[in-house]
Amino acid sequence: MRFAILGILAGLGLGAPLPAQAADLDFGVLRGSDYDPVAAPSPTVWDGIYVGGHGGWSSASFGFGAVYQPIVADVLRARAIESDLQASTLLHAGSVRRDGVSFGAYAGVNYQFDDTVLGIELDYTHSGIIGRALTNTIGRSITSSNGDYRAINLRGDASTEVGDYATIRARAGYAMGNLLPYVTGGLAIGRAQITERVSVQAYEFDQTTYRANQSIPDPTKRPPLFNAGYRTFDQTDATFNPYAPTAGQLLAPVVVGRTKEKIVGGFAAGAGLEYAITPGILLRAEYQYVLFNDFDGHKMNLNTVRGGAAVKF
Repeated sequence: MRFAILGILAGLGLGAPLPAQAADLDFGVLRGSDYDPVAAPSPTVWDGIYVGGHGGWSSASFGFGAVYQPIVADVLRARAIESDLQASTLLHAGSVRRDGVSFGAYAGVNYQFDDTVLGIELDYTHSGIIGRALTNTIGRSITSSNGDYRAINLRGDASTEVGDYATIRARAGYAMGNLLPYVTGGLAIGRAQITERVSVQAYEFDQTTYRANQSIPDPTKRPPLFNAGYRTFDQTDATFNPYAPTAGQLLAPVVVGRTKEKIVGGFAAGAGLEYAITPGILLRAEYQYVLFNDFDGHKMNLNTVRGGAAVKF
């Protein structure tokens, strides 16, 4: 009986289809489902507080508006020469550019969100760059409606110095491993010293009477006439010319100078590139632009290229 069963099984085996190839077998259940690998985010090397120092080269542009006008107007207040000539508006100072070394310190904090780095930074810079306006001189004259001849000579000097300033700025960057390009912007505040010095020499005389006196042959019989600003007004001197008097024939000019220290505000913007040598040591290269608001007619902006190094905690 056992041999009969074995024979039947063998016959069924010989008549069955060929066995499936191993490659046709599906082992999906054993392998598990397919998947795409997820890229690892940049290491969070930028998180934390940092402090450092910087140094570089600054180029400062100085502008001078109507810095002389209030001084001249005060010297000539209630005088006809001001109303006839608008003398206080005549003298102007041009703009100048000066360059120099700058240095300082900075501190800030970064927060990293995947590849985005946000933060806030405070920096202090000492430049000591002084902008001096080119000395400006001007002379003008006019014959007024009542016949008086009026003339004025003006000379002005001005300077601006913003020796120390600080900024507080927001920063935003994109982390590429140990490299961080960033942009920055915020507010600036500085300590400015401004100086202005003006020389005012004004003179005038009754031109109508003077011309009438010239027809009198005897100079000693010429009646006196109104004049101001002259040291001597000698109608008996044939060489005396009241229209072009010598320095000795005029009174000394009125010289007014003032120096003030002011706290000035503005804004700052820039961009830079930072590199983490180690998680705790950072190097940077940065460009910064600072524009200060107009202060008493004085204007200033700074373009600075600098490098820095910081320790991050």
